[in-house]
Amino acid sequence: MFSTLRSPLWLVKLVNYEYWTWWVFFLPLTPYWLYLALRNRSLTYFTAVNTCIPDGGVFGESKNDILAQISPQFLPAGAFIPQGEAWKTVEEKLKKAGILYPLIVKPDVGGRGFRVHKIDDADQLQRYLKETPQPVIIQEYVDYELEFGVMYARLPEESKGKITSITQKEFLSVVGDGHSTVGQLLTQNTRARFAMQELQQRVKDEWNNVVSKGQRRYIQPIGNHCLGTKFLNANHLINQRLESIFDQIALPIEGFYYGRFDLKVSNLEDFYAGRNIKIMELNGATSEPGHVYDPTYTLWKAYRDIMHNMRIVADISAANIRLGVKPTPLGKLLQTSRDFFAMSGQL
Repeated sequence: MFSTLRSPLWLVKLVNYEYWTWWVFFLPLTPYWLYLALRNRSLTYFTAVNTCIPDGGVFGESKNDILAQISPQFLPAGAFIPQGEAWKTVEEKLKKAGILYPLIVKPDVGGRGFRVHKIDDADQLQRYLKETPQPVIIQEYVDYELEFGVMYARLPEESKGKITSITQKEFLSVVGDGHSTVGQLLTQNTRARFAMQELQQRVKDEWNNVVSKGQRRYIQPIGNHCLGTKFLNANHLINQRLESIFDQIALPIEGFYYGRFDLKVSNLEDFYAGRNIKIMELNGATSEPGHVYDPTYTLWKAYRDIMHNMRIVADISAANIRLGVKPTPLGKLLQTSRDFFAMSGQL
């Protein structure tokens, strides 16, 4: 039987597509993208999918500008910190927003968990701000157990949308045996092995701590696959009641038709009632239906579901183009993409 724990990482990556580099995974879909581009008579048709987000939400958009368009009842307390903001002003903004430690801080422009950190005290926050050469968003730390990525889509002429994917996120954790340290336990976790250097930096204060027998220690509170989070297929949660809740969230966002809400919620009952939902981010055109990275999923089904979402993006974009929306010119989009990847180090 194939053991991912004992196998070299290159072999684990080869036989498990969820670990593939993003461009390798999407490369086989290039012919389908070209077909959709030909049908829409534009290589950048997808930039017309959301008129409220620059380039439809491909790369480089301001998270703060997007969150500002969502009703505050669905948002955690937050503060926008421009680059070079005086520390006294930062403290005043945190106090005004009611944000206490620990808190979450992230670059205003970024993706795939880039420099998203949980910060425990003022000294850590000051160091983070000095080391981050761009504006950031600070959000309250929402201590809810359930985190989901919810894909939502709606045609411009329709008054109701559809949920096309729900991903439940299972945070990276270790269970103690009474004598192994956090670091030793992580070496026994395949997901952790793929992000060991980053994790060691993030939990360096606990790296050598022994975990009591039977105790579960959550390592990473950031729900990102690159940091060891397991993505689970939660499409069984989709029903008309939940779609109605996301219509209430999405319809007031003028010009938003397709994207993924990354959120936390207290429990499933509140999820279906639209209570205690805290949206951490909203992503646009390049949002992925994260359920396809469920370890039990197959590559064929993953490509099938992604192609389905690509077709939805094409249909929405075509409708917007008919209404007069102009796709972003290819040259401009390429420059934006280069700037984004150079900044985030994701190439």
